[in-house]
Amino acid sequence: MLRLVTTDFLIDGMLSGTGVRDAVEGGYLQPTAIGLSTSLVADVADWQRRYEDAHFTGFPEDAVASLDVEGLALRSRVQAELSDKSVGYFSNGRMIRLA
Repeated sequence: MLRLVTTDFLIDGMLSGTGVRDAVEGGYLQPTAIGLSTSLVADVADWQRRYEDAHFTGFPEDAVASLDVEGLALRSRVQAELSDKSVGYFSNGRMIRLA
């Protein structure tokens, strides 16, 4: 039997986003509004700013690769804090979903 899993949130470095996208309803969410810890909120905000910087420099391949590794780690941390939700990751620099 095939079981479809709905992704609730996507960690996403989109320009002018918040780093956390509502994958069901669309739009961006404030990380504090979904109950993330203070340290994780700060880490997502820092990563988001650096992803925006990469956007303005044309998404250098090495920068995107590094940001995606960090973004995937952030996805894992968000998933751990929100264990009742499904969390994925979208690479804005590559324009593909990686998790």
